[in-house]
Amino acid sequence: MTSDTQQPTLTIIVGSNNPVKINAAKEALSLYYPNHAIFCSGMHAPSGVADQPMDEQQTKLGAINRAKYCQQQAKIADYYIAMEGGVEKFEHGAATFAYMAIIHQGQLSVGRSAALPLPEKVYAALEAGDELGNVMDALFNTENIKQKGGAIGLLTQGLATRTSIYTQAIVLAMAPFINPSLFESHQV
Repeated sequence: MTSDTQQPTLTIIVGSNNPVKINAAKEALSLYYPNHAIFCSGMHAPSGVADQPMDEQQTKLGAINRAKYCQQQAKIADYYIAMEGGVEKFEHGAATFAYMAIIHQGQLSVGRSAALPLPEKVYAALEAGDELGNVMDALFNTENIKQKGGAIGLLTQGLATRTSIYTQAIVLAMAPFINPSLFESHQV
């Protein structure tokens, strides 16, 4: 049976070519738009911060910079989504987390993932200038874990992954777009 009505489409540009980030963006928005054909692609987008951000402020800035870059370069998408992973030493110990920046119709929403505690020796390697993915690959004898389950997958025995955590954080960061009458807009 054919239908005369076309399925609505949604275009997403992700500020990374990492398949984990692209899949998380597509998965998150498909929850909000289950009847849409979703076209999601990645592009290299500079963060403007260190490859391994060492605090929340730099991590958030990296995500926002990537999303803005995508918006400036592509100018054709319904959503521009960027994710930036970072670490920080908190009172309770070191942890890794990610910030999400979403731009939709000129409005910006920023969200953050849950924090994953990190072993002290991992944090020490990051302070010495290494990136989390490289440290985890060396510690667990894996290869390119950042484009797979990430440190999250390794340290939780696969019960959580980069994709699952990023998807959840994007779903949360979408709240202002899903409930625009309740939120003050943040123009970009």
